[in-house]
Amino acid sequence: MGIFDQIDLTDLDVFAERMPHEWFDALRREHPVWLHPATDDEPEPFWVVSSYEHITEVHRAGTLYSHQTGPGREGAGGIALTDIEPGRGPGLQMVMTDPPQHTRYRKLVNKGFTPRMIRRLEDVMRTRTDLILDRICEAGEADFVTQVSAELPLMAIADILGVPDADRNLLFDWSNRTIGGSDPEFSADPSEPGDEYEKAVIEMAMYAHDLTDRKRAEPADDVWTALTEARVTLDDGTVAELTDLERDLFFTLLIVAGNETTRNAISLGMMAFMEHPDQWQRVREQGMDTTAVDEVLRHTSPVNYFRRTATADTRLGGESIRAGDKVTLWYPSGNRDEKVYDDPHRLDLTRTPNHHLAFGGGGAHFCLGANLARLEIEIMFEGLARRLPDLEATGPPDRLRMNLVNGIKHLPVAFTPSGPVLVDS
Repeated sequence: MGIFDQIDLTDLDVFAERMPHEWFDALRREHPVWLHPATDDEPEPFWVVSSYEHITEVHRAGTLYSHQTGPGREGAGGIALTDIEPGRGPGLQMVMTDPPQHTRYRKLVNKGFTPRMIRRLEDVMRTRTDLILDRICEAGEADFVTQVSAELPLMAIADILGVPDADRNLLFDWSNRTIGGSDPEFSADPSEPGDEYEKAVIEMAMYAHDLTDRKRAEPADDVWTALTEARVTLDDGTVAELTDLERDLFFTLLIVAGNETTRNAISLGMMAFMEHPDQWQRVREQGMDTTAVDEVLRHTSPVNYFRRTATADTRLGGESIRAGDKVTLWYPSGNRDEKVYDDPHRLDLTRTPNHHLAFGGGGAHFCLGANLARLEIEIMFEGLARRLPDLEATGPPDRLRMNLVNGIKHLPVAFTPSGPVLVDS
């Protein structure tokens, strides 16, 4: 059996075991745009785009490759392989919309994620990083994911949205269940991942409604207050308030995307540093600059793929794409394209230029939270290098059974115990 007969990117058990870089290496070499056959889990063939060149081409092609839907789908679509029904996200949730609707939605929350606004959080995030490390430093061991990498992104997105700090564990639970419905740790029945997803979505919607009421009664300088007051100009020129459903979908997106991806970038980044001790030594001696942060993002690629839907017949990489076809963009592959990066599987904190695809390949959907993610990664690794420099894994990582995100659920680590640095920790 040849390697292309082995490739099954719908097999979630593969991603629970490893990132199949050997598959992507073969695809880039021989079939950078490849029609994946139908499987039991995905009864419709779909295109796999694995090269940096072609991923970037799709991103910059505008609505030729829709985030929303395509011909023959009757409004169903979205960014995952499995179509989401109309009225449940496509055309309503920012990440599942095309311009101009995407642009309208994005303007409502842009203010909370500008470099100036994010830098306002820097001092608070550095203090909170010390608080996170204070909670584990004396023990000499921890679950790196749940006790370290998950904490700072949760605190940051809670700050930006105006969610009370005491509720961040709710955010953590909802994010896990939304993303991890196919994983037995987060679902009673992984064969029916939609059940747990639906429960989590309902709970988030109820919380979002309560938060909206609180912000209307007591407005604050946060993104959720802005969304309670937001108005959108429609195609016909009329101005409308966001519906409850639109706000619910914003909440789900910001909670999940605002913490899940950065959590995994930090977890995977720490694993990469353990595999490349010379690069960890560099962080210990020199800290993290922008070049180093971008290399961590390239190497980890916390989002595995996004799906697009072709809106017209076209060609990509010499292949004929038909209107309505599903086209998937595999970022861990593009980020290790040997035509773009020398020794692409190596972590090299001095790598430049480094126009990685971890935040997308350009275009209107460039990651809203890029500035926030970069700062969180910088602060967390500098804190770890300063306070837990000999941190090492004591067991294998426990990977998420999921192909959409590159997820790590647990990572046992040990380090030399030390004392806290905050007086009231």
